[in-house]
Order: sequence, then structure tokens, then C-alpha cells
Amino acid sequence: MARGRSAHYDDQRELILERAAHLFARQGYSGTSMNQVAEACGLSKPALYHYFRDKYALLVHIAEEHVSRLQELVEEVDTLQLAPEPRLRLLIERFVLEYARARDAHRVLTEDVRFLTEEDQARILGTERSVVGHFASAIGQQWPHIGTARLTKPTTMLLFGMINWMFTWLRPEGSLTHEDLAPMVADLFFGGVPAMRAPAHLQEPERQD
Repeated sequence: MARGRSAHYDDQRELILERAAHLFARQGYSGTSMNQVAEACGLSKPALYHYFRDKYALLVHIAEEHVSRLQELVEEVDTLQLAPEPRLRLLIERFVLEYARARDAHRVLTEDVRFLTEEDQARILGTERSVVGHFASAIGQQWPHIGTARLTKPTTMLLFGMINWMFTWLRPEGSLTHEDLAPMVADLFFGGVPAMRAPAHLQEPERQD
């Protein structure tokens, strides 16, 4: 008869992923050993292997669970069926706050995705592209002229450029929190996009050959 999981299995698993993400974010994936992960979790190395077969499995789970949570966020917002402006504002604010909660996992996804196999990278980045697509859809609904000028994707990536790299400069001990910045990012984006002008060659109608 197979031995069942302990009542605390899931909690322990989440703790391991959290501690591993913290080490990967601070030292890099290649600079972190399973011994260090085990020590950070207060486990023996054999006990750690009871949860994850190797360091690579930790990386996959950290990245996959992070993008899956982002996918859940956009789906939660979409179910609210908001008008274009509040929908996009809520998406921006939810993502800024999620990045604050999952700062280490986000940094791992941003910097260590290159260590994934092609298959795992394709699956995880596929989910990430789906998330970006939700934002692009929201931006296109808010500013239809952006789509007409073929600027929906570049505008979307400019937005992610603002929020994806906040972890590189925003310090927890600073005077501004992610809660402070979330509406500021939305205000900046909403104030700036209407002032954008498409390059001249994109203002011309597309040729129909």
C-alpha cells in the first residue's frame, strides 16, 4: 500500500519553492546548490528530494506557478466584464501588486528562463504570451487608434517594460511601496498613451496588393 502524503506536504512544498526562489533571485540559478536550498528550508538533502527530484525541477515549478498565477489574474479581471478603462487600470494595478508579492519568482522568470529546456521554455513562455495578449486586447479596446496604427503590441511591451523591472530599483525600505506605485503606473500609462504619435510610415494606409 502506497504511503499517503502528510497533512503538511503542500505547505512544505510551497515553503521550499519560496526559499529556492529567494536563493535563485539572489545568487542566480547556476550559483545555487540543492544543499543550500535544503539548509534554507531546514531540511536534510534526502528530505528535499522527497519533494523535488533536482534543482531543475525547482526552476520549472517556480517559473510555471508564477506565470500560471498571472494567467489567473487576467482571467479573474476578465470575468468582471468591466469597461475598457477600469479593466486596464485593474490589470495594471493587480500585476504591480502581484509582482511585489512574488518578487523572487518574477526575478527568476525574468533572468533564469534561459536555463529551461526548449520544451519547458515554450510551454511557460506560451502562457506568458497569453497574458501579454490579454493586456494587448485591453489596450486595443481602450485606444482603438493604437491598433489602427499597428502599435498595440509595442505599446503593450512598453507597459511591461515599466512594471517588469521595478524589482531592480524599488527597495522595500524606501518611501514608496508597490501599493503607492500601482495607481501611479496606471496614471502614467493613461496619461502618456494619448500623447503618442505613430511614426510617419505607420500613419499611411496599408497597401492592398
